[in-house]
Amino acid sequence: MNTRLWTGVLAIAGCAVASAAPATMRASITGGGGDNGKCTIEVEVDGAAEVEIVGDQGRLHTLSGQPATWRRFQCNARMPRNPNDFRFRGIDGRGDVNLIRDPRRNGAAVVRIEDPKGGREGYTFDLEWSGGFSDDRGFGRYGRDDDDRFGGTGRLSRADAVRACRDAITDRINQDGYGRVNILSANLDDNRGGNDAVIGRATAQGRGSTVNFDFVCEMNLNNGRVRNVQLQRR
Repeated sequence: MNTRLWTGVLAIAGCAVASAAPATMRASITGGGGDNGKCTIEVEVDGAAEVEIVGDQGRLHTLSGQPATWRRFQCNARMPRNPNDFRFRGIDGRGDVNLIRDPRRNGAAVVRIEDPKGGREGYTFDLEWSGGFSDDRGFGRYGRDDDDRFGGTGRLSRADAVRACRDAITDRINQDGYGRVNILSANLDDNRGGNDAVIGRATAQGRGSTVNFDFVCEMNLNNGRVRNVQLQRR
């Protein structure tokens, strides 16, 4: 096989790994954590990967190298979307393990793992928190219009509306097969009625290139629900 052809084969293989669908896993919930929650996550990585945790659901994204795999995802409670006193603690692994997204920002905890040596390596880390509100939403679920989790106390705040939309847009783009979503802007268009919206722009990683999107989240700020997501590729 000549050098040019071999280079092309390697490039195609690299794109296949980068665009592979994430491996998903649901947490094994044991015990009652009460206000003090903890999840222990263990994965195998050969290259680089990101672990994304929302509630009791996890996604393992392989960024480079061989496909990363789950070993363990065990919690004493669902991780809430707005935890208090959140803490990340690396336990085991020869490479770099860093928290790159705090769930207090948008409800998702994302940990990036970079394994510097050849061959697979096990990595273990803990996510710990106290307090916070945990709802029943996971990836790709936006809830119902009759959701009363805001307790009838009034309209959703601007910050919470934007946060809910960011979650919904990230879910939708991931479901469409893209990874590494980056919300560039998200602004509330508040009509003071039942037809409010959050509008903005986002980027995501496609098959070897960055893809740009415009989006609209149709909101009901009286109960905090994302009614519909409109996504337009630019």
